[in-house]
Amino acid sequence: MKKNARNVILFDDNEVRKHLMPFTYTRPSALLRIGITTISEKWQEMLGEANYSYLTVPYLKKKFPLHVRRTTNLMVAGHVIPTPKLAEQVLALEPGDALMVGEELIAFNGTAHDFDAHHYTRVIYPKHKPLVIRHLYDIFEMNAQVLEQDFKRITAGRQSQPLSQTNTVIGDPARIFVEQGAYVEGAMLNTNEGPIYIGPNVEVMEGACIRGGFAACHDAKVRIGAKVYGATTLGPHCKIGGEVENSVFIGYSNKAHEGFLGDAVIGEWCNIGGGTTASNLKNDYGEIKLWNYASKRFERTGLQFCGLFMGDHSKIGVNGMINTATVLGVGVNIHGAGFPRNFVASFQEGSAAAGFKNVSLETFYTIAQRVMARRNIALTDVDRDIYKAIYNISDRYK
Repeated sequence: MKKNARNVILFDDNEVRKHLMPFTYTRPSALLRIGITTISEKWQEMLGEANYSYLTVPYLKKKFPLHVRRTTNLMVAGHVIPTPKLAEQVLALEPGDALMVGEELIAFNGTAHDFDAHHYTRVIYPKHKPLVIRHLYDIFEMNAQVLEQDFKRITAGRQSQPLSQTNTVIGDPARIFVEQGAYVEGAMLNTNEGPIYIGPNVEVMEGACIRGGFAACHDAKVRIGAKVYGATTLGPHCKIGGEVENSVFIGYSNKAHEGFLGDAVIGEWCNIGGGTTASNLKNDYGEIKLWNYASKRFERTGLQFCGLFMGDHSKIGVNGMINTATVLGVGVNIHGAGFPRNFVASFQEGSAAAGFKNVSLETFYTIAQRVMARRNIALTDVDRDIYKAIYNISDRYK
């Protein structure tokens, strides 16, 4: 740690964290991806040089350690999307100051004791109400707006790599930014409804049709003939094909073949088999209900469009059929015919026809090792401990 640098702690709001499961089972809320970067990366860019750490649940602390100073720490809510103006207000907080929206804490400058005791010397309110992620569907609902903000910030004052003339551009070419090492040939790129960001070493294959807003982070791939509608974000090393609309892939996940995915959020190390289609609209066009981990029941969303939420290390076999607004926990493996139920708890395997059974941890570890080894990433003992802790949380069917 740098001795003289500011100490920033991105904290989980315990209640919000429950609403953001299954994704916050395996990461602090600040490491959710929305727009182009994670929330943590946005704060780090806007707050500048500092020591950054996370205040989260105990079983995640070994992987995401907490560094607390006895004097003052700058505590920042990990589920709040920063803007430059909001970051300015956070940096201007004096010791004892809290920045709040209503009764919700956005940031606090002070001691760990005062933070825990909710003891604030002065309460300040933001000049502009910030974007706050409180529900799973907020991630795709806000993605277009945040992607636009990220694009402007990341590309400001920078020069894009030249775009090959084999591509067809509809709209303003200045709304396309291509990073070093990216390969884009024979694609159709439409910027009329949002920008297009192509990250380092990304490959967009011939025949792909992309409508902004769109972002592909480093080493992602868009396969031949893919049809991508905004606002869609591909995290690092993701691979997509078929038809994708208004979806966020956090990272290291694949939907490489035909089939439809829309209004969805996909965790890390997931795979969606060829021909799989996930519904995002009920047949009666009615309001959608979605499983909520906090209340342990299906709750109204106010949405007409809502698709698949897929926790880390979950899989769907070929020709899968997924109901509108389905939530899959961590380590779920779906295969076979029929529509599975709208909520499948963590570490379950099976199908609508044959039913589901628990997956042993050893079986899960074996599969996870194989999947991660393809990206030259190891499943560590720390990772194993995290999944063991999740396994022991009683969201699984007995």
